[in-house]
Order: sequence, then structure tokens, then C-alpha cells
Amino acid sequence: MRNFVGHRDLVVVGAGPAGRALAHRAEASGLRVALIDPAPHRRWPATYGSWADELPDWVDPKSFAAQSPQAVVYTPRRRVIDRAYVTFHTGELQRRLPVTAGAVIESRVTQLFEDCVVIDGENRVKAHTIVDARGLRSAKAPAQSAYGVIVDAELAGRYLEAGETVLMDWRGAQPDRPPSFLYAIALGEGRVLLEETCLAGAPALPIGDLRNRLRNRLSRHGIAPADIEDADDEKVWFALRRQSGVPWKDRPLRYGSGGGLMHPATGYSVATSLREAETVVSALVNQQDPRRALWNRRSRAVYRLRDRGLTSLLRLDPIDVIRFFDGFFDLAVADQRAYLSSRDDLAGVARAMTRVVAHTDRAVSYKVMRGAVARR
Repeated sequence: MRNFVGHRDLVVVGAGPAGRALAHRAEASGLRVALIDPAPHRRWPATYGSWADELPDWVDPKSFAAQSPQAVVYTPRRRVIDRAYVTFHTGELQRRLPVTAGAVIESRVTQLFEDCVVIDGENRVKAHTIVDARGLRSAKAPAQSAYGVIVDAELAGRYLEAGETVLMDWRGAQPDRPPSFLYAIALGEGRVLLEETCLAGAPALPIGDLRNRLRNRLSRHGIAPADIEDADDEKVWFALRRQSGVPWKDRPLRYGSGGGLMHPATGYSVATSLREAETVVSALVNQQDPRRALWNRRSRAVYRLRDRGLTSLLRLDPIDVIRFFDGFFDLAVADQRAYLSSRDDLAGVARAMTRVVAHTDRAVSYKVMRGAVARR
């Protein structure tokens, strides 16, 4: 016989950044919340970064490990992007999204319905709204992969200019091999993450390949393999696309990277998940449909446009990927921001995508346009 474990306004399944942020903001608004996860207090293993202007006002700056007023890309030309960038201190971000102990249920969910979830195979937690925030689970989808090492700033200085935040360094990419770039950000306390990244692949580059590429890259800049032998490392792999369906039709509602809030061409999702938590909570407080609040007509259209952008990116030859980003970072910062950060500025996203085609050479433009109209 199944037992009922209370009744809540909101049940959030998954205690990653998206789920914890949603539960935290819901509690702050007075809603009765349950946050369910088999290991709700486990430290998040990834490093999270964000454009500062994407973050909502309620995010505590004490959760930041480092901030930079600008970011740099090499395509391979050096470009400075006048837009502030933030790296989170993962533990502090987790700590500053508190959920009361009584609202946290340490258990594995075995079934989800629109009005309740089943935990441990027998107990049910009922709620007015169920949200699945367990991330994107799609083994066959295009993915992003990365391998990085954490070194002291002095060692990183052999590669980086002082204080640089490098979002993409395509220098040294070989035209006949799947491309990868260096991502280099400060982590605070004199530490720097140097990470070789495969932005999007079907399949993504294996971690072992990225590790070798990183070592070769750093060796060319005077950082020998022996210098990083004992460094802490980071391994990243996550899907960029759902295998099927669109998020506004999910039953129950999905949230975070698995709910369509990840940018499919960059892999960023944390800032959007933090920001849109208020959208969902406001709808619940006002007894409105959070699905409609999160997915209006413009945001649905932007979602489809960006998904087409991922299709185009995956169809480009290795050297054309670099040419594409060379054209993209030729755009005005306002156009870059519209494409990278806005969920519902349909005109801005369409304008940015049109202009990036105009800023690349004719062969790349043709491939991008073909990818945009092709079937998955």
C-alpha cells in the first residue's frame, strides 16, 4: 500500500543549480515546497560561469569566485568583449540557495505524475505543481565535452596575459581535425581553470583526446606536462539537445537544462535557470500556468531558432567553425548579447543570426543557411 507524504504547493525533483534555485525562490515567496534528490547535499562538481548581466538581482555576489569587466576570444584574432563575466564559487552558490531542512527529501524518485511523485517505490508526495529539474538525459544527442586542470595564476601566466578571462582560444586548431578551444577563467584565491573544450560534437570528443590536446597546447606555451601532473582536474560531458519533443509540452513541467533553458550552441544554462526561477514562482503565486509563463510565443520561436543554429554548427567543417565564430565576434556586443542571452527577443536573435551570416565568408554562410533549413 502506498503512503502519502504531505501535500505541497510545489515539488521539485533534482537538487542541482536549477532545482535548488527554484525551490529556494519558491520558499522565499511563501510556497510549501519539497525538494527531492537522492543526494541533495552533494557538492556540485562542475565550474559555472556567466555573463554578469544575465543574473537576477537576488543572486548574492558573495557566491562569485571571480569577476572580470571584459572577456577575450581568439578566433584566432584577439577580440575584447566589453561585457562583464562572473565565475561562481560552486560551494558558495550552493550554500546561498538555502532550502529549509524540512522541505528536503533525500530519496530517489521512481515515478512522476502531474500531481504527485512516487519515492522509494511506494511513498507518494502530492503537490499542486510538479517540476522535474534533473537535467538533460540524452546519451545519443550532440554533446559538449571538456577536460581542464586547475593551476596557480603564476603558472597560468605563461599562457595568459595578466587578468585575462578567455572564453574561446582557437589558436593552434588543425583544419583536418574536429576543433576544440581553450577556456581559461580565474577561480579566485590565485587559481585558474585551463580547460580544453569541444563546444558541440555528434559525438563529442572523448575526454582522453581533450586531455592530450590540452597538454600539447600548454606545452607550446611553456607549461610542461610535469607542471600539471598533480593539478586538480575537471571532466565535463553533457548533452546539448533533447532527443525529441519540445519543452512547453512536457508533462510534468521540466526545468533547467532538461527543460529547454540551456543554450544549445554554447551549453550555458545556470544563469538562465537562476533568472527564470522568478518567472515560474510568480506564476504559481498568482495561480497561473507556469508552463505558459515560461514559454510564451516569442520564447518558443527563439528556442526553435537556436536549435537550428546548433544544427548549422554541427554541419560545419572544422576550419569553418572557427570562421563562423570569427564572424560572430565581429558583431556588435548588443547583437552578441541578443543571441547568447535573450530567451524571448525574437527580433534580436533573428537579427544576430542574419548578421553573422553576412559577416562570414560566402562558403561558410551557405553552409550555415543549409543547416538552418535542414532536418535534424
